[in-house]
Amino acid sequence: MRGVGAATLTIAATAASLAWYASTLPPLDFTAARDRSAVVLDREDRLLRPFLTADGRWKLPVGVADVDPRYLAMLKAFEDRRFDSHSGLDPVALLRAAGQMLRNGRIVSGGSTLTMQVARLLEPREERSLAAKLRQAVRAVELERRLNKDQILDLYLTLAPFGGNLEGVRAASFAYFGREPKRLSTAEAALLVALPQSPETRRPDRFPEAARKARERVLARVEAAGLATAAEVALARDEPVPTARKPFPNLAPHVAEQVVAEAPDERRQRLTIDARLQANFEQLARERSLGLAPQVSIAILAVDNETGEIRASVGGVDYFAAERAGSLDLTRALRSPGSALKPFIYALAFDNGIAHPETMLEDRPARYGLYVPENFDLGFQGMISARKALQLSLNVPTIELLSALGPQRFLSRLRDSGAAIAMPKEGGAPGLAVGLGGLGITLFDLTRLYVGLARGGEMLPLTVKAAAQANGNPPRLVDPVAAWYVADTLLGAPPPLNAAPGRIAYKTGTSYGYRDAWAVGFDRKHTIGVWVGRADNGAVPGLVGRVVAAPILFDAFSRLGHDPRPFPQPPNAIVSTTSNLPPPLRHLRQDVPKTLAALAKPGLSLAFPPEGARIDLAASAIDGRALLNLKVAGGAPPYTWLVDGAPVTPPTRRRETQWRPDGKGFVRISVIDGSGASESVSVRLQ
Repeated sequence: MRGVGAATLTIAATAASLAWYASTLPPLDFTAARDRSAVVLDREDRLLRPFLTADGRWKLPVGVADVDPRYLAMLKAFEDRRFDSHSGLDPVALLRAAGQMLRNGRIVSGGSTLTMQVARLLEPREERSLAAKLRQAVRAVELERRLNKDQILDLYLTLAPFGGNLEGVRAASFAYFGREPKRLSTAEAALLVALPQSPETRRPDRFPEAARKARERVLARVEAAGLATAAEVALARDEPVPTARKPFPNLAPHVAEQVVAEAPDERRQRLTIDARLQANFEQLARERSLGLAPQVSIAILAVDNETGEIRASVGGVDYFAAERAGSLDLTRALRSPGSALKPFIYALAFDNGIAHPETMLEDRPARYGLYVPENFDLGFQGMISARKALQLSLNVPTIELLSALGPQRFLSRLRDSGAAIAMPKEGGAPGLAVGLGGLGITLFDLTRLYVGLARGGEMLPLTVKAAAQANGNPPRLVDPVAAWYVADTLLGAPPPLNAAPGRIAYKTGTSYGYRDAWAVGFDRKHTIGVWVGRADNGAVPGLVGRVVAAPILFDAFSRLGHDPRPFPQPPNAIVSTTSNLPPPLRHLRQDVPKTLAALAKPGLSLAFPPEGARIDLAASAIDGRALLNLKVAGGAPPYTWLVDGAPVTPPTRRRETQWRPDGKGFVRISVIDGSGASESVSVRLQ
């Protein structure tokens, strides 16, 4: 009994001493666990790009749920068999370590549990002494009281060293195997178990034989524990040890850099990008660049039309290619769009009642002061419909439409829609050359404009952050009818060589001097923009949008994983045949204002309703249905009235007429007189 009492007193004294020692220690510092690499993830939390910590380490966030369960089983079998049951200390392992030290006069094995190793990683100490072990033991008990087992394992998986600047099992898995640790082979899991015991002397990229021997010891323990069959272990032994580190993922590097620079303190950034599509488009850019000069790069942008979320953003062919200025994000580079803005001239002309897809235009030599536009092929087509002129990308009819619309009006509508437009000389009045590329725009903004067409004229901000939301009412570029006319026209544009027609609505562009090649297209679901050129804006002979950029665009759509989505049914207000067009819309006549009828009449204006009016439909109802009076002043009869671009009355010589609205909302009311002059107002029906 005296012996038992003495032992009890000894244990009590030891416990009291440990408690006193623990009270002298400062609070546990978890800074090491919180100091992790910033990671940029795709929309499904797949890794796009990690970043080094401030002190140059790869330390990716990881938890128990992120690793292969077999790896965890092997780790426990090799490092701490009783991890799930002990409270931080393993008495059996400690007694074994003490016996080995007494027999050998030095520390042979430390008897450390995984929890003690976590304590050492949180508070690193160079020396291997009894005092260091005592501190680890006390900290281990403290950790077990504060955290559950999975949380302790999370710390180990994050902090364990794997050689060089690799910390944590996730960083090691990417560096040595090129993938996430969620699915590991038996040999890979065994190697990751072995490395943290002596990370510098077992680095497989420097000491592959030492790494192989360490893996052998883990495999032997795994087989003895029954975690793998003899056949599985034999196969694992034959698997070669990696002898070089693999590069970390570097998808969408330009976007990743941008979001990290904007929020450097955020360790986890989730984007709208789809990692698989991003990788596919980056591969597409690399493949297509092989047939181009070494200085020529390619940028691609893919957008979800419904949300404005960017699904892929390729800023250049090769991020590390100095000759291509790979570090520059060329989706944000200001470039001349060539003919790529033509669809918006036509859309605004349709929207303002100036023309219709079947309006006949004149493709013949024309002069506007000192400006003489020419077609790309230097030929002329004669009389041609607006639809055909846009599909063939004819310059002369486009300038004729822009002259009727007005360059300043055209630019103002683009800017009001959210597109950033740069002019060679800001402050002066824009000329007609803006219709053929005489301005600067980025692939980002150009693609956004096409998203607006795909959405029926309604604009959306493009976003790459998953949590970003648009504020307020989105601006409108054109009305749905005008947007549908343009989309239907572009759907019939001749496809590039060996491509199927009628699959996507698209337009190409080639800037002056063959410096930029563009192709932007859309279906109901996606819009994709492609730019090809030199980062230094140098000329590239033969760089033509239809020849170089369009095939990349069609290839990109084929890689979306589904057939192009068909467009919605046309709006009810469309006019589909020439015979139904009001006479002023059948031909764009620039000389009509010079006729006697035009000279005899004062200028055309809308007398009622006025611009910005709010009209109470209930007050104007007759027999239960609203009836809105329309009145025009000046101009030359006959008058044709249009609402949202669609005729609502036959041509009439009367200056007053009536129209029955379909319902409430904003509408654009236009009138065209016999001379071709037009006037429009926007009103709200309530």
